[in-house]
Amino acid sequence: MDSSPQISVLQTAWQWWTNAAGYEGRLAATRRLVGVLWEFMRDSTPERRKLRFGDAGYDWDYRVNTTSGAVGWRDRLLGMFHSEYQPTDPAAFREMLDGLQQTLAQSSNSDQGALNLNNFTFSDFTFVDLGSGKGRTLLMASDYPFRRILGVELIPALHQIAQENVRLYKSESQKCFAIETICADATKFSFPEKPLVVFLFNPFGESGMRRVIANLEQSLSARPRPVYVLYHNPLLEHTLSESGALRKIAGAQQYSLFSSSSFGSSSFGSLQPAEKSPSR
Repeated sequence: MDSSPQISVLQTAWQWWTNAAGYEGRLAATRRLVGVLWEFMRDSTPERRKLRFGDAGYDWDYRVNTTSGAVGWRDRLLGMFHSEYQPTDPAAFREMLDGLQQTLAQSSNSDQGALNLNNFTFSDFTFVDLGSGKGRTLLMASDYPFRRILGVELIPALHQIAQENVRLYKSESQKCFAIETICADATKFSFPEKPLVVFLFNPFGESGMRRVIANLEQSLSARPRPVYVLYHNPLLEHTLSESGALRKIAGAQQYSLFSSSSFGSSSFGSLQPAEKSPSR
């Protein structure tokens, strides 16, 4: 594992308050800070801690550690100022990936000369999870034949656990073995210049979301290509809708799907054949 520097809780709290004060004023920011700390204290009671282990079934099945119940107090507090760690439910993830594939197939079949479902493959795309936590979404994504899978996580302790989970994970359904986890600020992440599926599970506040969208817009301007954004629990969907580089193409109660505006499903015809992921 790499030895990433620890993040200061006080510095994180101060930066959070400074950003909030810039948007809504000092008094409102202070009230919100008190609310965050109060919620953290409530979440630290034995009853609340027990509830967080309710998502441990996936870990039992695959002998990994992705549950939110086993996150220490320091990393939980850091998460309150960024985005509280919560792993994606496996059934919800399958629904989103299946929805992506079905939407692209329907769009393809509606255009003459466009590709049909048999021509669409995840192997053309790199899957990127921003705010990847302990890496459960990376593991679930590896059950699909993506060209490559990347996770970006700010908190070093969660990143290191994700690395260990990637090493330990074994599943007969695994199709992608090119998995990489990066410990970095996802709002400053430079997107790979490849076709992408970007996964978001409310990893940022509004200012962080806008920075990520600006980075993605700049990347698409420099190299136009197919990019799809899967936004799980889309509380800040308006930040994506306001972008001229993205358009909403589908959605359900618990997720929204956006695509790069300059590319539709028929653009797959211009992609080069994907290289096979390395096997182990």
